[in-house]
Amino acid sequence: MSDSTPLEMTCEQVKAKLDNKDDFLLLDCREEDEYRTVHIDGATLIPMSVVQERVGELETNKEGEIVVYCHHGGRSLRVTMWLRQQGFAKAINMSGGIDEWAQKIDPSLPRY
Repeated sequence: MSDSTPLEMTCEQVKAKLDNKDDFLLLDCREEDEYRTVHIDGATLIPMSVVQERVGELETNKEGEIVVYCHHGGRSLRVTMWLRQQGFAKAINMSGGIDEWAQKIDPSLPRY
């Protein structure tokens, strides 16, 4: 386990990881209707409301980096903390969520 993994990263840092084709899982923890409204391409949807039942789906990424996002960053921070308690040492919250992503990274995305 590495204590050097930051708890949060910015939208810009996540965008750079995507552009670099870094090996990580992008996890959207919003609800399905929110995901249908807007999401980041390549994201895996596991809503916060069911993450405890579906955590097994993340097992293959246990040693890897998982970047979690939601609407503004609150839910994803809670999911990030919970994942770390489950042994996902490299779970990281994307601060600002999809709302900040839509403002700073891709203004063509709808906001809600």
